Amino acid sequence: MNRPKIIINAAMSVDGKIALVGGKRIKISDEMDFKRVHELRARVDAILVGINTVINDNPKLTVKEKYVPNAKNPVRIVLDSKLRIPENVRILNNAAKTIIATTKTAGHRELNAEIIRCGEKRVDLKCLMEELFKRGIRSLMVEGGSTVISSFLRERLVDELYVFIGPVIIGGTAPSLVGGNGAREEKDVLRMNVLSCERLGYGILIQYEVKK
Repeated sequence: MNRPKIIINAAMSVDGKIALVGGKRIKISDEMDFKRVHELRARVDAILVGINTVINDNPKLTVKEKYVPNAKNPVRIVLDSKLRIPENVRILNNAAKTIIATTKTAGHRELNAEIIRCGEKRVDLKCLMEELFKRGIRSLMVEGGSTVISSFLRERLVDELYVFIGPVIIGGTAPSLVGGNGAREEKDVLRMNVLSCERLGYGILIQYEVKK
């Protein structure tokens, strides 16, 4: 299968949470990690998030000039199985190209974005990756959220994982880095190699490689 190189990038608390209880956003990264993330954005061809991230956080998914001057913005991709993206979100502005990945059964809408249909009830990620590859996308950064990260890992579509661990503890039922049902058998555990581990700002950055 021809697909882009896929990198997951995320920030989490010491106890593995990526948001507050209820899904409300919390700042975990510091300025040094923000700079690293925007430098990574500037190097990849595309960034992908799920529809819940768009609705809850309304991100632009562009490269900030203060971190990387004169950078080219990557293509922005949203997983949206039911094509329910609001028309006034910032990801649909003209700052960069946007692709909405949806299903064949979703309704039809006119949006300021290219629409790719893969799968019936849920977006078929392998189909989508092949379509993105056909469009010249050779590197893709997945920025979340928890359900999206889980889907890419479950489908074994991840090459590298960057995790910034901030010195905070959230606890409770807050969303964790990887959602979904989780592994019930040891054979289902996804194993990784640690490529690097370094102190970055007030936290720790770990880079993993998924074992083949």
